[in-house]
Amino acid sequence: MSERDVFEYALLRVVPRVERGECFNAGVVVYCRARSFVAARTHLDEAKLRALDPQADVAGVRAALRAVEGVCRGGRDAGQAAGDDAGRRFRWLIAPRSTVVQPGPVHSGLTADPETEVERLLDLLVR
Repeated sequence: MSERDVFEYALLRVVPRVERGECFNAGVVVYCRARSFVAARTHLDEAKLRALDPQADVAGVRAALRAVEGVCRGGRDAGQAAGDDAGRRFRWLIAPRSTVVQPGPVHSGLTADPETEVERLLDLLVR
């Protein structure tokens, strides 16, 4: 059996009209401290977005989700977080905010492969 490490994850929720509080899952962020790993995968269901807000800024929501993925990748895509380690980038991404893309609560688990875990959680909880 492969060695398993603790990982943390949070769902990314799209809240098209913050004042109404309606939301749906559009991504997941996974962090594994033992492996200095952080990654996000997103999937925007445009039909759900339009059902909650027919005038939603689809391009803006997609850009916000891509920005989360960029912060996780680090480097130039991370903007001001470029020099931060994986843990600091994860903590910054999961901080509560009142925007169209919001992080959900943090959960934890064990995994032998954090990269596979990101895809598994995206399929299970988002798609």
